[in-house]
Amino acid sequence: MLAENLANLVKKERLEGRLEANQATARNLIKLGVLTDEQIAEATGLTTAEVQAFRAEDKH
Repeated sequence: MLAENLANLVKKERLEGRLEANQATARNLIKLGVLTDEQIAEATGLTTAEVQAFRAEDKH
């Protein structure tokens, strides 16, 4: 039981780390201003809506 809980925790941490890395990549690609939201979403695995939200944050 403890080993299973630890394995699940490690898996969750890895997924969160990947998500944070993909979000950072999306923000950097937005700053470059070369790709569309759809291209950034495809490259990072995020949704177009998430990329659009980052772009909106960047404008504020």
